[in-house]
Amino acid sequence: MAVAREGVDLGVQITEKAAEKIQYFAAKEGVSQGVGIRVGVKGGGCSGLTYELKITDQELPTDRIVMQHGVKVMVDKKSFIFLAGTVLDFSDGLNGKGFTFTNPNAKKTCGCGTSFGV
Repeated sequence: MAVAREGVDLGVQITEKAAEKIQYFAAKEGVSQGVGIRVGVKGGGCSGLTYELKITDQELPTDRIVMQHGVKVMVDKKSFIFLAGTVLDFSDGLNGKGFTFTNPNAKKTCGCGTSFGV
């Protein structure tokens, strides 16, 4: 099992605002201890790959884990190569509400921002 470390570069960074929303949604789901978010990718979407987010307290043996702003961020080994350098934020502006990804590896993205290609 991977060990969660504070401040170690995971490749995926979360903003304070995203961390607050993750903790809020976790509390609504009854997860208070070891709150974490699994960030990953899977094939699909209009650009080839789709982002996945899941609030969970369960770690997988191959996860890369780091604590950021009080939230455990978990990325599986396969997704890590597509997500290195990505920033996860939360937007609640006029153009929409939800988690947003800024991924420097994405060569193309779709209009909705949930899929990308490398």
